Amino acid sequence: MPKPLKLVTSVASSAEAEIIRQLLLEAGIHSISQRNIGGPEWGPSGGQSVFVDEAQLDDALAVLKADEGAISDEELARQAEEAGREAGEQ
Repeated sequence: MPKPLKLVTSVASSAEAEIIRQLLLEAGIHSISQRNIGGPEWGPSGGQSVFVDEAQLDDALAVLKADEGAISDEELARQAEEAGREAGEQ
């Protein structure tokens, strides 16, 4: 039986979701992301939700909280843009 998934966070793009997923993976937490349905955005620019196994939710939230402010908004935007370009090349 599949393990229940819980929402960790929602972000504005697939590039931001990939950054969050990589941060979680570095902490040993596997995650998935899914485009939010119902919004006007399509493709990689659309909002994304990031989910983790229910048993890892508290750890995932702690990782994200610990990382708050560690990256400037400018750096986050640069990384999101770079990840978006890389996703488009694949």
